[in-house]
Amino acid sequence: MGKMKSKYFLISFGTGLIAGILIGATALTILASYRMDKLYENLAALENVINEKDAKLKKLEESINTMYFVLQDTEIIVEFIGEDAGDEIDRIEIEKAIKEKYTELLGKEVKSIDPDLVVKVVDQRIFKLDEKEYRLRVSKLLLSETLKLWVEAQLVE
Repeated sequence: MGKMKSKYFLISFGTGLIAGILIGATALTILASYRMDKLYENLAALENVINEKDAKLKKLEESINTMYFVLQDTEIIVEFIGEDAGDEIDRIEIEKAIKEKYTELLGKEVKSIDPDLVVKVVDQRIFKLDEKEYRLRVSKLLLSETLKLWVEAQLVE
C-alpha cells in the first residue's frame, strides 16, 4: 500500500511539473510575442519618420534660395470607417504610401499647387495591403506650408 501511494505521488508530481513548465513556457511566449508586436509597430513608425524627414530635407535644400511660400511638410491623418477597422500597422503603411505620392510637391510654391489634383491622387483609390483592400476617400484638405490630408479608409469586402 505504501508503494502505491509513493508511485501515485511521483506520477502526480511529474504530471504537475510538466504541466507547470508547459503553462509557464506558453505564458512567456505570449508575453514575448506581444512585446515584439509593439516593437515592430514602433520600428515601422520610426522608419516612416526617417524617410519623411529625408525627403523633406532634400526638397527644402533644393528650394532654399527661393523667397516664395513653399510646401515644407505633408501630414496624413488616416481614419478607419466601418466595423472592420484596421490596426496600427495598416494605418502606418497607408500613411507611408500616401506620403510617398506627395514627396514631389515638397519645395514647390504653394500657389502653383492645384488642390483638386492633390485630392484626386488619392481620392476613391483602392489600396492593397497584404490580403486586405481599403478604399481611400479624402475628407479634408488643408494646403499651406504643410499639406494636411484627412483620409478615410474603408475595408473592401
